[in-house]
Amino acid sequence: MNMRKITSMTLLLSLVVLVINSVVLYVVPEGRVAYWADWTFMGLSKTDWGEQHTTVGFLFAFAGILHIYYNWNPIVAYMKNKAREVKVFTGAFNVALALTVIFVVGTYMHIPPMSTILNISDGFKLDASKKYGEPPYGHAETSSLKMFTKKEGLDLKKSMELLKAANMSFTDEKQTIKEIAKQNNKSPQQVYLVIKPASQQPELEGATEGATAFLNAPKSGWGKRKVGDICTEYDLNLEQILHGLAQMEVQAEPDQTLKQVAEANGASPLEVYEMMVEIVSGAKK
Repeated sequence: MNMRKITSMTLLLSLVVLVINSVVLYVVPEGRVAYWADWTFMGLSKTDWGEQHTTVGFLFAFAGILHIYYNWNPIVAYMKNKAREVKVFTGAFNVALALTVIFVVGTYMHIPPMSTILNISDGFKLDASKKYGEPPYGHAETSSLKMFTKKEGLDLKKSMELLKAANMSFTDEKQTIKEIAKQNNKSPQQVYLVIKPASQQPELEGATEGATAFLNAPKSGWGKRKVGDICTEYDLNLEQILHGLAQMEVQAEPDQTLKQVAEANGASPLEVYEMMVEIVSGAKK
């Protein structure tokens, strides 16, 4: 067998797989959302796509090294000047180096068009979080039913009764949400929606449906949400939120994400969210 041909074909096919994997991973929901909603594409989970990207990436790199070995003479020829002398910094090499440096540094500095590419990916992920929903907290699906209900203020006994009423089988309260979901061919999110009515947390008197939903919203994954978009989605008074944050010495703009607001004011996105919760809670009492 001709190793040169095998190497070239391996390089080509692994590149095709990497391109497909890259596109999928570019638009795939954030891990917490994908695991919570049991997201799959073409029968593969986010973990499956990520693992393939890693292993096929190694295959591509190995084939690339062999390709360089088998095509060393043409590569050296590309690095020769008109006098047929080998020069590393030829015109072609300099252009290739400049493009590489621009993309590496531009990505780190978040300069267009690299930042635009990243922002488009963030947009896909944000849309996915709205479509599939956010978990109440990171890796919530790995919590046992007992721990999950405790953290979410749900009545354990009532939660178990709701699961039984929905014809969902489970062993006991020690079983994780993920295990219960898998056992019943459901997503962890669907299990949560079944037991959510077991909430023991009283709703604020006079609170609108949107405000109540905001107060009960998951705390994770809010860093990329814009203040204005949050107020629109949950029917909150934008001016009231901005004024309340200002009184807490936090300056914010409607088109800023919670992460940007947090970074500009020396806080964390979660702290900004909790400040907004405090403002909404105070306004509804």
